[in-house]
Amino acid sequence: MDIQNKATRLWGNFFNVRMVQIRTFHMTWFAFFSCFFAWFGIAPLMIVVREELHLTKSEVGWTIIASVAMTILGRFFIGWLCDRIGPRLSYTGLLIFGAFPVAGIGLAHSFESFLIFRLLIGLIGASFVITQYHTSVMFAPNVVGTANATSAGWGNLGGGVTQFAMPLIFSIFITLGFTDASSWRLSMVIVGIVIFVVGIAYFFLTQDAPDGNYKQLREKGQLPEKKKVTGQYFRAMADYRVWVLFFIYAACFGIELTVNNVAALYFFDYFDGLTMVTAGLIAASFGLMNIFARTLGGIFGDNFASLWGLRGRSFWLFIVLLCEGLALMLFSRMDVLFLAIPMLIIFSLFTQMSEGATYSVVPFVNKKALGAVAGIVGAGGNAGAVAAGFLFKSEMSWNNAFFVIGIMVTCASVLALFIRFSPEKEAEEKALFEKAQIDALELRAARAVEALNNSRTVVEEYNRTHDKNV
Repeated sequence: MDIQNKATRLWGNFFNVRMVQIRTFHMTWFAFFSCFFAWFGIAPLMIVVREELHLTKSEVGWTIIASVAMTILGRFFIGWLCDRIGPRLSYTGLLIFGAFPVAGIGLAHSFESFLIFRLLIGLIGASFVITQYHTSVMFAPNVVGTANATSAGWGNLGGGVTQFAMPLIFSIFITLGFTDASSWRLSMVIVGIVIFVVGIAYFFLTQDAPDGNYKQLREKGQLPEKKKVTGQYFRAMADYRVWVLFFIYAACFGIELTVNNVAALYFFDYFDGLTMVTAGLIAASFGLMNIFARTLGGIFGDNFASLWGLRGRSFWLFIVLLCEGLALMLFSRMDVLFLAIPMLIIFSLFTQMSEGATYSVVPFVNKKALGAVAGIVGAGGNAGAVAAGFLFKSEMSWNNAFFVIGIMVTCASVLALFIRFSPEKEAEEKALFEKAQIDALELRAARAVEALNNSRTVVEEYNRTHDKNV
């Protein structure tokens, strides 16, 4: 896919929403934030739901698995859909459709019905693929890692905010006189309404690419026809690097999903004296690291690329994934709250940096099948969460489950060293990277000259007015 007029700067244009690239960036991260909030909105309320529906430990484990299982299929499909109809229509449809099971989970009154709604809600997790796809087509190689990491990181922030926001919303309904059973249901209805509205806003405030929507670009011959998309999808599936990244993402984002699902319950059950709200606040510290941690992963990915090219991005991914595994093993051994909390934060830092580092590599694997690559790798995250979920529904204690996962993540870090690019590809991307850097510098210089000329005009106008008055 050869998209023209990508933005070469993010932070310098951050508030210039008249630029379609920047406006789309803000809409993508906010839409993903809303989806992530809705996706895990029920997790911090599971303390109440578990009591009302009389769920066993095994049944709670199945709901954890269900929440991420459907997303695997959704992410495989949504990447292909983005290549066909564009990210704008894909996101709009997903948000509007996803609003119904999010609000509808309030109709559940048994384990079976609750499980079905939890499964359907998992579809909105496919929103991540559209977020990464949309920022990838809007930003140039010198900042695409940063843009991808920031949009996804701020979106993932929803998983942290929901840990304390949903108990607070629940408490408001309790204060208004509603029962526990009604309060958690009404809380989810509110969330469903919000993502429905965001879906409508996404349709009107974004477009597929800097130069227009895919339908218009295909009519102008600037994009491959729809019928060629499926062929590129299967070519992407045959690339071993896509599947290496699939397993790597399972070892970072898959773990984040798992922690978002179990953290509140883990701290409530394993540390004495915590209320539901307090356990939710502690669990929120894990997700709130997304405000900057994932961005750091992308920034360092871009910086390593400026020094060592594409292989620099892969090596950076190896470093942070290794640190994630080691930090998780240490966290699992913490049985005192004042040690467990800082270790959770350190573990969170490396987990989210690993995610940002992963998607600083993804846009360069196969540009003609960007949706396919983003979708398959994204599905790996959910596959990892499903695998981890089986540990948490077993008879194994949850702290030991964390330790086993830490070992597996440490081993998975070695896979990053096998992500290779041909010398021709390295040279091509180096040239594009340098061109994007030059374009960014020229843009800054042009704006500096414009500002200087404007200042000179103001001074000259002042002097003319002053002389006239004299």
